[in-house]
Amino acid sequence: MKTITMRLKPGQDLLLEMDRLARERKLEAACVVTCVGSLTTAVLRYANQSHTDMLTGHFEIVSLTGTLSIHGSHYHISISDETGKTIGAHLMEGCRVYTTAEIVIGVIEGVSYLRTMCEESGYPELDIRPS
Repeated sequence: MKTITMRLKPGQDLLLEMDRLARERKLEAACVVTCVGSLTTAVLRYANQSHTDMLTGHFEIVSLTGTLSIHGSHYHISISDETGKTIGAHLMEGCRVYTTAEIVIGVIEGVSYLRTMCEESGYPELDIRPS
């Protein structure tokens, strides 16, 4: 697996920058290997909810995981506050980097990650195809 390492700077949007990377590098299939950093704004969608919540403060990125592709991406994040309280949810647009976000992306060759509507879940889900 080939990797790409990126560093986001203060104020950049975590989700938008990863999706921009996928478009610029024409990534057919990739995954988040690791991420360390911090946020001042976290926009999250919790499990089985249709709305998002915006949290402001100073948060450590405890984990970031997901699949990314020029065909669509899906990310989950866990963050902790100044007391160590940790929460996790779907990563949404609007998460702003505080000091840094150091991200390693793994590029997977030979397949494409598509997003196809799933009748069972009602959402566009991962559809893995040979490339």
